[in-house]
Amino acid sequence: MPPKGATANDSTRLRARLRRIALDRQGLLRRAPFGSGLPGARHAIERLGYVQIDTISVISRAHDHVLQVRVPGYTPDLLDRLQAQGSVFEYWAHAAAYLPTRDYRFALPRMHAMRERRERWVRSRDETLMAQVLDRVRLEGPLQTRDFEAPAGASAGWWDWKPAKRALEQLFMQGDLMVAGRAGFRKIYDLPERVLPAWVDTREPTLAEYARHLIDRHLDAHGFASVRACTYQRRTPGLREAVERALEDAFREGVLARLELHAPERHVYADPEALERRAPPALDRARLLSPFDNVIILRHRGQSLFDFDYQLECYLPESKRRFGYFCLPVLYRDRFVGRADCKAHRREERLEVRRLFVEHEQWLGRDPDGAFTAIAEAIAQLAAHTGCGTVALEDVLPRRWRIPMAAALRAAAPLEANGAGLAATTHQETIQ
Repeated sequence: MPPKGATANDSTRLRARLRRIALDRQGLLRRAPFGSGLPGARHAIERLGYVQIDTISVISRAHDHVLQVRVPGYTPDLLDRLQAQGSVFEYWAHAAAYLPTRDYRFALPRMHAMRERRERWVRSRDETLMAQVLDRVRLEGPLQTRDFEAPAGASAGWWDWKPAKRALEQLFMQGDLMVAGRAGFRKIYDLPERVLPAWVDTREPTLAEYARHLIDRHLDAHGFASVRACTYQRRTPGLREAVERALEDAFREGVLARLELHAPERHVYADPEALERRAPPALDRARLLSPFDNVIILRHRGQSLFDFDYQLECYLPESKRRFGYFCLPVLYRDRFVGRADCKAHRREERLEVRRLFVEHEQWLGRDPDGAFTAIAEAIAQLAAHTGCGTVALEDVLPRRWRIPMAAALRAAAPLEANGAGLAATTHQETIQ
């Protein structure tokens, strides 16, 4: 808790320090914080605690995008290799995710809740069908949903693939099956005893152990923890109270400092030694993050720590969208300075930036041109990651930033000047 008489400047400095600590833990301040290639991807997932899986590929799939901005040399096949090695497994964090296999036992409380139907998420209640599906996997080995499609000329019945898919997902969520890998992004299901490495601890944690794990994971991934973040989308009875007790005990024992942010986060707990150390520097670089990135996925944390209210609008009706279908948060130095509505046209090898919104202009610093150069380089990197050879920048808002942004992007990437609003800026040239 800030001392009595603490000023607004003290609070501002505290939040700035927490931002730097969080971004450094998240691997977004340094150039290769986790290493590169396969070891870097493994280290990144272990530090982050999970990487969310999402099938939306407007830019690239969420799990790939999250790792691409943190791990030099990352390619999508690396997750398949880590899964095959037993370093990561698929299950549920607050959504579908890749998690470190070392944390498998902390997925057991949700699995058991699913099996006992204490969770709201239920895909199948057909116990007979589930038993038949499980028997097939046990006897035949790893199977996909398409292995349960009705053979030509056969009657549908339980063999209809849609009920079978629901059964497979229910068995997966309750821990009777695991995802052994993917083929063309389709899940391959198998028995846990044939997927898990022998060294994995499969003892279910006590409530206190579970609470401590969630706190430690948030401290490791963000540098601070809160009751709200640790228990987000977790409905285990008594868990919230266990997390509250553990955090307060750590505070009373001097292990953690209790700090106060403005709403909606309120109290957070952090390592006092980390707060005493010099904050990591924020380099003059920018990142275009996935909407599902670990640092931005909890809306209340973005509001409290970054003064940035981010919501992915692809799930909203078009009439209610303010920024666009798939806007990417734009991180510059240690602040979110805007968002970019982007789409990768892979067949044309063209990254379309429909609109770049510049917000919180004071965070661009005394040298806005330097900020635009960094943002342009981030757009060029995103284009390279998606296999796009040109960038089409259509508009920038506020419009006074259109000329400097277009100039910076022209220097950073092949720019296709097809936006009417930028035609004058780019002299209607297509730079190849």
